Amino acid sequence: MRRWWEARKALLLAACMLLAASAGAEPASSKRSAAAGSEYRPQAQHPSEETGAFSGVRRPKKKKPAISWVALQQRYPGAFVIGGSRRFRRVALTFDDVPDPRYTPQVLETLARYKVRATFFVVGQRAAAHPAIVRRMQREGHIIGNHSLNHPVFSRISQYAMQQQVLRTDWILRPLVGYSPRFVRPPYGEITPAQVEWLSGKGFTVVNWDVDSEDWRSIDSSAILINIKRTLQPGSIVLQHAGGGTGQDLSGTVAALPRLIKLLRSKGYAIVTLPELLGRPAARRLP
Repeated sequence: MRRWWEARKALLLAACMLLAASAGAEPASSKRSAAAGSEYRPQAQHPSEETGAFSGVRRPKKKKPAISWVALQQRYPGAFVIGGSRRFRRVALTFDDVPDPRYTPQVLETLARYKVRATFFVVGQRAAAHPAIVRRMQREGHIIGNHSLNHPVFSRISQYAMQQQVLRTDWILRPLVGYSPRFVRPPYGEITPAQVEWLSGKGFTVVNWDVDSEDWRSIDSSAILINIKRTLQPGSIVLQHAGGGTGQDLSGTVAALPRLIKLLRSKGYAIVTLPELLGRPAARRLP
């Protein structure tokens, strides 16, 4: 009887220890999720429904936005813009998702060759990984904008998370370029009215675009030029990319750029930076 009782106690003790260990352990799936969110891992140009990060090849199906870009521009004049004055034949070239050592230097070399200054929207974690390229952009006269820390969809994250995306990127960029960038471009152009209001209150200006080259599709230079010419007009802000995700080919962008510059100049357009187009400084006034 005594042996039976001692065996029973040993089994109960082992069972209790097993339960305690399983209760304190973190599920493997949770560890994978935490690791996946800990660093910038671009995969493609459009977000997945689940994460909002660079993780899918195709553009996700999304609900109709609660408010259009045109309505946002009307509601928040000067705080949310998609283009400049239509009175003057000027256009601003903008490049997202930089720096990328594969494509950004090639774009910079072309701009230098044709004496064109552009605006680059920088991802914070990429800037931290490749600071020399960011310094080069600033040194060569280009304008630096804020494009979030790791490229989430702003409309799918909390107000606090969005604020941290912008502010942490600002902290990375200030010592690299010597100022706090005024212009913010939300990844994928998605943003809520409350987010626009907060950014405006902090001295930022939200800048989207009215001409989409669709170069993120890894298309060739001729297709890129066709897409740009489709909606180009005086005061346009042209969206292109000088950085891409894994497997994304932006060689079409690099090849199209000299042709685009020549085309714009042949049609009498002056190629300007966002501060020149919008009439406001590149740096924001710190609160």
